[in-house]
Amino acid sequence: MRILVIGGGAREHALCHALSSDPDVTALHCAPGNAGISEVAMLRPVDTEDGAAVAELAVELRAELVVIGPEAPLVAGVADAVRAAGIPVFGPSAAAARLEGSKAFAKEIMAAAGVPTALSYVCTTPEQADEALEAFGPPYVVKDDGLAAGKGVVVTSDLAAARAHARSCERVVIEEFLDGPEVSLFAVTDGETVVPLEPAQDFKRAHDGDEGPNTGGMGAYSPLPWAEPGLTEDVLRTVLQPTVDELRRRGTPFSGLLYAGLALTGRGTRVIEFNARFGDPETQAVLARLRTPLSGLLYSAATGQLAGLEPLRWSDGAAVTVVLASEGYPTAPRTGDPVEGLEEVAAQDAPRAYVLHAGTRQDKGGHVVSAGGRVLSVTATGPDLAEAREHAYRALGRIRLRGSHYRKDIAAKAAEPS
Repeated sequence: MRILVIGGGAREHALCHALSSDPDVTALHCAPGNAGISEVAMLRPVDTEDGAAVAELAVELRAELVVIGPEAPLVAGVADAVRAAGIPVFGPSAAAARLEGSKAFAKEIMAAAGVPTALSYVCTTPEQADEALEAFGPPYVVKDDGLAAGKGVVVTSDLAAARAHARSCERVVIEEFLDGPEVSLFAVTDGETVVPLEPAQDFKRAHDGDEGPNTGGMGAYSPLPWAEPGLTEDVLRTVLQPTVDELRRRGTPFSGLLYAGLALTGRGTRVIEFNARFGDPETQAVLARLRTPLSGLLYSAATGQLAGLEPLRWSDGAAVTVVLASEGYPTAPRTGDPVEGLEEVAAQDAPRAYVLHAGTRQDKGGHVVSAGGRVLSVTATGPDLAEAREHAYRALGRIRLRGSHYRKDIAAKAAEPS
């Protein structure tokens, strides 16, 4: 199968890493890719939000499947353009991708489908926002209604900070704070059948102990030894399937990856947010444990054949991902610095641990340099979380980037003996 992956972050590197070892994949391309993806796929330049350009590239490459990684191209309708060219696409239409593109639309869908979520208000004026903040009280949860590259959510007990974020958004969703451990659950769907993947947990705060500002994610792990048996089946029944059914009922079927960010509260499981694509950094940990060939799973979703797919196969072990961020991330990330030690990881830690690039590029001399806030992640596997953590942090210790930082407590509590 000839596959074109759209995007250039760690999520796309994780997808390409899995697809590159898939025996059914005969050609793998990524547009635009990054310095790490170039080692496993042919890179192609393209404007990822230009549907016509992406479709033209897919036709030129004779792609049999296009996998769209980031949310912005999905909301922009790139999947629609590629489908119109007659090529199967893993990724929802623009209409269905509104589930991530608009927090207010997601709340509307959940209400219609009876999906449990936080109480909320949609606000378009400062006065409405102030009333909502007063009604809920701290901690305040303020979400930009639109896409914000993972930076549109503020959770704070500081009323001034909550008000400032609300005023910076054209339309904002303010909701009650959901207390309890958080879980990320991905599901692959063709618009009817829903196939959940293994759950993961990610770490949003920048520093150890869940201190510091929210980020796009500083690490993740899977499986969750502390989760109640039947969690995945319960979420499939109460959240994922009803959401997919409601979108199909409205004439906007959702085909692709449905991500549910969940809070396990004292009142039961509640949806924090939906995404319309694989999440970063959870994808790195989840795909590291998947043993079913990825190409067949994605192609079955893109062509409406999930009902006939055999049950997914998973490793019995664990996977841990730790993100290396540049100096100043997430407020003012420094870029352009050399990333050293990558060859050492490849020589001494593979295959138990490997590097997935996010914000990197090659300079004129062919050296890898930082090009974003979250520069790369190290993903490691092991028979249990403790050993996977050990492999991940050993490998990460070989990488050198001026002023960089990473959390040292990813999966630490979960790895403790019960």
